[in-house]
Amino acid sequence: MTTAFVSHQDCSLHNMGPEHPESPVRLHAIRRVLERTGLLDRLTQLEAVPVTAEQIRLAHADLHQTRLEMKVPEQGVVYTDEDTALCPDSLHAANLAAGGAVLATDAVLSGSVRNAFVAARPPGHHAEYRAAMGFCFYNNVAIAACHALQHAQIKRVAILDFDVHHCNGTVDIFQNRPEVLVCSTFQHPYYPERYAEIERPNIVNCPLAAFSPASDWRDAIAQRWLPALHEHQPDMIFISAGFDAHKEDPMADLNLEEEDYRWVTEQIMEAADVLCGGRLVSVLEGGYNPVALAFSVLAHLEALSTE
Repeated sequence: MTTAFVSHQDCSLHNMGPEHPESPVRLHAIRRVLERTGLLDRLTQLEAVPVTAEQIRLAHADLHQTRLEMKVPEQGVVYTDEDTALCPDSLHAANLAAGGAVLATDAVLSGSVRNAFVAARPPGHHAEYRAAMGFCFYNNVAIAACHALQHAQIKRVAILDFDVHHCNGTVDIFQNRPEVLVCSTFQHPYYPERYAEIERPNIVNCPLAAFSPASDWRDAIAQRWLPALHEHQPDMIFISAGFDAHKEDPMADLNLEEEDYRWVTEQIMEAADVLCGGRLVSVLEGGYNPVALAFSVLAHLEALSTE
């Protein structure tokens, strides 16, 4: 079986302005590197489809989508918070990003692919049950995880988030759902400054000080994430794959490199093979230096697609 690469060209229509770091350039850079290295041709390419309203409501309040739709401008941009703006095509892109995560989940559950990576934007892990924030409108990975839990064979899932920012939205949605394990490494104190101190048996927060060495990040994964995974015994694993902890990323102050992302992917795949038959879906979150992002995704996908 192969690795699926799920994307859609219309995810580039979401544009918050030329100075905004969450830019269409991110996806263009990823695709360019994957094409030039030949890796893209070795993946099963799937085109994302829009998420349904029912699927959004698995992870968000009933009126969350409607409130966002009422804010979409006819032209220009409208800010939903100080960091997050809607343009006329933003929710179309967001629907495809969330729908791509659902499509990837179905592809893995059907056995047609071994695992999947969703290269879509806008990202999702800051979107809370009732609120869009931090560049995020719908929580893509949360919607996909909830969708997986609708399947009879999936009783427990795990979400592993190595974005440099804490996954406040994912924690907000699942803090009282013990069937979902949420593990996160993140720079602290730092944005979003929400839920970093929460204590729940199913929430494993691993804060790291600015300028921490990559060895501290690896230790947190080996000593906290992996034991929690084996205790939880998930039937499927999801990754919130943010690459903004890279040492060249302008958005934060951690010191990861491409080989760190390859290493964590290998660790997660090994756990997935033991725990859940390799069922694994990875969903793009942050990463704002286009070159560092593209080559980090390359390392991530090379590991995912290794037989």
